[in-house]
Amino acid sequence: MIRHTISILVNDQPGVLQRVSGLFGRRGYNIESITVGQSEEPGLSRMVIVTIGDDKTIEQIEKQLYKIIDVIKVVDFSLKPMVARELALIKVKAEPSERPEILGVVETFRASVVDVGPASLMVQAVGDTDKIDAMIELLKPYGIRELSRTGVTALVRGNV
Repeated sequence: MIRHTISILVNDQPGVLQRVSGLFGRRGYNIESITVGQSEEPGLSRMVIVTIGDDKTIEQIEKQLYKIIDVIKVVDFSLKPMVARELALIKVKAEPSERPEILGVVETFRASVVDVGPASLMVQAVGDTDKIDAMIELLKPYGIRELSRTGVTALVRGNV
C-alpha cells in the first residue's frame, strides 16, 4: 500500500466537501488528511486528500470522484515531483529550566515559537509530514499539552 496525495479541483458550492468525503466513507477508504481552500480560478476550490491504497484502489477512487457533478479535475500527485507541506501548532509544557532544550529542538527543525506562557511554549512547524512527525516525537518527552495539524496541501513542481 502506498500513500497517495490526490488534488481535486471542485466547484465552490455548498455540500461538495460532504459528497467527496462521503464517497470515501461509503467505499471504506480512509482519509489521512484533507485540506480545502481557494484555487487560482474564481469559483473553484482545491481539495488535497492524502489516502493509502494500491494503484487499482486509487484508479477506482478517481473514477468515482469524476461521477460527482461538481468535480472538475482529479490528479494523483504521488508519482509526480511535488511540494507538499503541513502546518502544526504544538503547545508544549515548558518550565523555564527546560526551555533551552526545547528551543534546540525548535531550531533544529527550523520551526518557531509563536507564543510563550508561564509554563508552556507554542511552536509552529511547517514542512512535510515526516518532518512534523519527527518533531512531535522529540517534543513528547517534555509533554505535549495540545496539538493541531492542518493536513497536507500540495502542488506539482515546475511548469506542469
